[in-house]
Amino acid sequence: MTFPSNPIPYRPDLEHAAPDEEETIHALQVVFANMAKKVADAEGHAHRAVHAKGHALVRGKLTILDGLPPQLAQGLFAQAGTHDVLLRWSSPPAEQLPDGVSTPRAVAMKVLDVPGERLDAAKQGNSQDFLMVNGPAFNAPDPQAFLKNVKLLAATTNRTETGKKVISAVLRGAEAALEAVGGESGSLKAMGGEPQHHPLGETYFSQTPYLYGQHMAKFSLAPVAPALQALDGSAIEGGDDAQREAIRAHFAAGGGEWELRVQLNVDTDKMPIEDASVAWPQDLSPYVAVARVTLAPQTSWDAGSQRLEDETAFDQWNCLAAHRPLGAVNRARRQVMAVSRDFRSEFNRCPIHEPAA
Repeated sequence: MTFPSNPIPYRPDLEHAAPDEEETIHALQVVFANMAKKVADAEGHAHRAVHAKGHALVRGKLTILDGLPPQLAQGLFAQAGTHDVLLRWSSPPAEQLPDGVSTPRAVAMKVLDVPGERLDAAKQGNSQDFLMVNGPAFNAPDPQAFLKNVKLLAATTNRTETGKKVISAVLRGAEAALEAVGGESGSLKAMGGEPQHHPLGETYFSQTPYLYGQHMAKFSLAPVAPALQALDGSAIEGGDDAQREAIRAHFAAGGGEWELRVQLNVDTDKMPIEDASVAWPQDLSPYVAVARVTLAPQTSWDAGSQRLEDETAFDQWNCLAAHRPLGAVNRARRQVMAVSRDFRSEFNRCPIHEPAA
């Protein structure tokens, strides 16, 4: 594997807020809070304002690779070692939709007992969270565009499920046609046009950039076990919880192994910090492995999973100072996720805390 030898050092001037950024973030908070409240009032239970439906909660090990070159041996990855991890597969909408309404897939990973300087020393715990989606770029370049997209999604929240399934089927057809001519639409996928593929065969991306010690990077989680790679692009069918059942069937029979990979920034013009909609070119800087994630066979979802979901939060701002989220979209997500977390805890009367290793 060729390691990038010329990563760009982080500079504060690479981040810059738009004049109306605070106003836009406040508007995002209002929209997400309203979505969360609408669903909570209808169901009698508060879910996450995004990624509400969990498909799996599994525990495993993250092993940081030995012998990483200096540009990769940064932050959490400065020393080889093994950490306990908790992973959650989910779908992005604000409500517990049946899987016939097809949307992108996501995975969140919490690395436990992480040493090092915290970004927020006042936060409980010593974990490092990574949030990733099955696409290399965010579906909006900045908070203003993010707000526009979220308003479209908010307009469908708590609508009839039958109507959403019909819309999703139409959008999947449009997405398939677009992919057939060599393109894909993040907006179509976010609105329900994501093809129905097995979540464990997907490669996941942080989409937005992060500090990587002295440098800047994006993260990816990619399956490397042959049984997982064989699931790439494989269609799944079933009932309202098809993804949950597909994952549960896999982990009942076997485990799996993934690589946590890093893409270092080597050109801030072609790999911008403030435009989250740009997929950084992999021909300039490929994703390279810095750790392995190993999951043993286990029950990926059971009666206790909802309780653990209610008690746990995944937040990219729950991190080491060496891996601070960068860019306007991440700054917006920090405020939005705080509103969602606080509302969920208060409505459910369930304190949110860090899980034990």
